[in-house]
Amino acid sequence: MLTAELRLALPAWLDAEIDTEHRYADDAAKVALAIRLARRNIAERSGGPFGAAVFDGEGRVVAAGVNRVLPETCSVAHAEMMAFIAAQTRLRRHRLNGEGGRYVLATSAQPCCQCYGASVWAGIDELLIGARAEDVMELSEFDEGPLPADWIGELEKRGIAVRRDILREDAREVFRRYAQAGGARY
Repeated sequence: MLTAELRLALPAWLDAEIDTEHRYADDAAKVALAIRLARRNIAERSGGPFGAAVFDGEGRVVAAGVNRVLPETCSVAHAEMMAFIAAQTRLRRHRLNGEGGRYVLATSAQPCCQCYGASVWAGIDELLIGARAEDVMELSEFDEGPLPADWIGELEKRGIAVRRDILREDAREVFRRYAQAGGARY
């Protein structure tokens, strides 16, 4: 018999890390949270060096995610994907901004080709990025995959504003720590 139910889990520490009533006032505060989640994920050995959070238009966290590919044995369990799934589950809709409101995805690193594609369909209005894909590939063993040559322009055509290099050096430091800790063991 085929599997009838699918399940992915975020680490137990994640809930305690986030105050859903706190308002993150600016882009840097939002990306700082994503970086903090990535840093904690490697410190706890609960997944790879990526963190992401979905925020509502008031700057409150709707949901967050961290990389869980190895612990969940699932190639789609990237931080952005986990944040999208958690936000869509919490809001009970497949398109976050489908019923109005603005939603922002903040990531510790530029989305890979998979997460880029999901960003198009998830219903976000802004994408905030810490490290660039070239930072990720320079400092780790990750291959971020192909993107359109004008990937930012493609997102902007779809109404998604993109801001990158937000706390870039802080985000790069997470990858350095990950490499020093031995890389892809967890």
